[in-house]
Amino acid sequence: MSEPNDIIYGVHPVAEALKNPRRKIYSLKASRNAADRLAEEIAARGLEPEIVHPNVLDRRLGEEAVHQGLLIEAAPLRQPHLDEIDRRGIVVMLDQVTDPHNVGAILRSCAAFNVTALVATTRHSPEASAVLFKSASGAYEHVPFVKVTNLARAIAELKGYGFRILGLDSEAPEDIGAVDAAPPVAIVLGAEGKGLRQLTRDTCDLVVKLPFQGPIRSLNVSNACAVALYALSLADRPARP
Repeated sequence: MSEPNDIIYGVHPVAEALKNPRRKIYSLKASRNAADRLAEEIAARGLEPEIVHPNVLDRRLGEEAVHQGLLIEAAPLRQPHLDEIDRRGIVVMLDQVTDPHNVGAILRSCAAFNVTALVATTRHSPEASAVLFKSASGAYEHVPFVKVTNLARAIAELKGYGFRILGLDSEAPEDIGAVDAAPPVAIVLGAEGKGLRQLTRDTCDLVVKLPFQGPIRSLNVSNACAVALYALSLADRPARP
């Protein structure tokens, strides 16, 4: 049984999909203004957009969708298996983070910090969807999104490839900036409210926290991911002479 097509809308997601040579695009619907805005990207792919009124896209996607006059249908991207990813750099792992808005925002941070891959479980994680693509703002085209059956086994596999595994928890005893976090390293983020599951915590090499100074000691998981990736990027910088 073939997978359903990816539905991608919005200026940034569509622009990045058009620029991605791995994307097989079946159709492009666009308002006249939106087609003019992405004329260069559309021409580079040799596509002839179907010019439609924005109301057509409203009816297709729902009035809540911020489509900005653009909609493409494309074949799903082939995503790698865990043993196919680059065994250098930083990997982000999600422990039952299910909100597609959060996962999309995490993908965006991963792209900004040149993360090797985002890893999530097949169950208890969002499918590739129009909402996730929109929230990722084009980052889905750039960051490998690996699905695994069992997170603890995936952590053990990464350890075998030389990765150090850091779990993120607001109650951890050590700050992320105070530990050896030089790549290859993986940071594991738990679901909002529940945090890391006990088995996940036990499988990590170390559990760390973000060094908050104010009265609030936790962040939305996507914001926590961005801050953690910044901290890890500092660990990877060469020392100044």
